[in-house]
Amino acid sequence: MDKMRRILVYVCKDRAAPQRAQFVQSLTGHFSDGGDDEVEVSCSLEKNQFILSRGDEGRRVQLKRPAFCPIKHLSVTEAAAIPLDVQQRGVDVGVAILLQSANQRVLLTRRAKELRIFPNVWVPPGGHVESDETLLEAGLRELKEETGLKLEPDEVSPKILGLWESVYPAMLSRGLPQRHHIVVYMLLHSSLSHLQLQASLSPSPAEVSGCLWADRRLVGAVVAAADGDDAEVQLDDLPNDVSVSQVSSDGALSDSSLPLAVFISRVPTSGPDVERVSTGTKFALELWLRSLETPDL
Repeated sequence: MDKMRRILVYVCKDRAAPQRAQFVQSLTGHFSDGGDDEVEVSCSLEKNQFILSRGDEGRRVQLKRPAFCPIKHLSVTEAAAIPLDVQQRGVDVGVAILLQSANQRVLLTRRAKELRIFPNVWVPPGGHVESDETLLEAGLRELKEETGLKLEPDEVSPKILGLWESVYPAMLSRGLPQRHHIVVYMLLHSSLSHLQLQASLSPSPAEVSGCLWADRRLVGAVVAAADGDDAEVQLDDLPNDVSVSQVSSDGALSDSSLPLAVFISRVPTSGPDVERVSTGTKFALELWLRSLETPDL
């Protein structure tokens, strides 16, 4: 996709005019006076600008980054070493759809191993917002492109769960930042069960190599395996294997299974990355679990 068509993040503080966010700027840190990794902000999409502010306008949601966020720990020397063309990218906006079935399962997809960023990592369907799209339109387009599931805007009641500050590579130990995003996690409810939705799945093999409908128990274990934490995860008698759908090179689906250990893997601090659920997805899934407990909020 032409990067000029992407929507970029702008920040607004103390009622000043919105300013385009810089690639090496920690947006969570910008709004967190004490350097916290989570802060409440307002967000809005106006005239192809995704604006973050601390005011009362727009939707107030949680913005979070991981404690190990590369931008947070970037030194002046390291920032200067980032290629100019990367620095000039600004901060992109993405939308990820948490599609909840009628029987309370959510769809996760494994990114194809050929993708440039976060290959072989489990995430909700999603991608970049394009010019003149709403956040919902972008999310529904990406959902259809990646999974074949077509939902109409009037069929869903979207809710923004939270915002995640995502940087690739995930840690400075793997190299200097190449991409910087704010990911909008949006919850959509379907009136169909996960089996009914599964029957309509037609994933794009260029983007998706596996699909999974995760129930509340599995999600609880995934969330408990917090990245940057080495606490033991209580598995609550979960089976050792998780049923998934593998996607072949021609897009065909086949029943398979993966070890539960894959889904409770944590981001490694060094060496190559591993198949796992992304850190941002764990944040979104934790918010999803909260939404099940307080559905009217």
